[in-house]
Amino acid sequence: MPRRWVAAIACLLALVALACEGGGDSGSRPPRETPSPGASGGIAALGDSISTGFGSCLVLTSCQRNSWSTGDGLRVDSLYRRLLDRTPAIRGRAYNHARPGARAASLEGQAQQAVRDRVDHVTVLIGANDVCRGGIEAMTPVTRFRAEVDRGLRVLRQGRPKARVLVVSIPDLYRLWEVGHTDARAVRAWKRGVCPALLADPASTDPLDRARRAAVRERIDDYNAQLAAACKAYGSRCRYDGGAVHRVRFDLDLVNPLDWFHPNAAGQDRLADVAWRASGLAS
Repeated sequence: MPRRWVAAIACLLALVALACEGGGDSGSRPPRETPSPGASGGIAALGDSISTGFGSCLVLTSCQRNSWSTGDGLRVDSLYRRLLDRTPAIRGRAYNHARPGARAASLEGQAQQAVRDRVDHVTVLIGANDVCRGGIEAMTPVTRFRAEVDRGLRVLRQGRPKARVLVVSIPDLYRLWEVGHTDARAVRAWKRGVCPALLADPASTDPLDRARRAAVRERIDDYNAQLAAACKAYGSRCRYDGGAVHRVRFDLDLVNPLDWFHPNAAGQDRLADVAWRASGLAS
């Protein structure tokens, strides 16, 4: 193979890798500065793929620059960007410890990372994978979900007692089924295994399938009630969003056109706006 071809292919692969990592967006902010070892402040995101901006860059991978919580791109007016406008000293101090596939059991380890970051603001959005990881028999029991959330919050309370914690309700996934089960594109994507507890056989009217979806809807409500209770038990430094994110009426124009499940950039921006108003920081 001629050397010029090898060089061209290498350059192309480098550009693809850069785009997948989110560094190729000309609309994003400048590279984050490295904070000094003794610095404190900033924000950390704990949770699952929603907080990583998964699918919002039109590839099915995380795209943290579009995260509603810690994103630094221009397409989403994230909590970090709003805090940065008020406190320029936190530039570069946005940490995203959320992970695709994470369940409530992951919160403890993620919280430990946030403590090491010495942040003053923490967002928690967890629970979708506790519902979606398989069939309804695989959903995390409510009591275990609460215990795992408590463990994560306990790490934050002990390690960063003055940090402000925002616990966000789980989005209304049932609403997504309602608006998407008659859309052929969404149905095709969901057949690849997207949240099977809810979205398997999405067009079926069989009583068993209807009962399965109702069970998922009820479980999400139960999880949200436990998130609210866990935040209340934490104390005055924790604020629950009061179900604000769950009340967002997601339509298909707010999810990405690849899996028709995760929020696109517009959906992430909507989450950021709702979460910011619910956080009490807007006033």
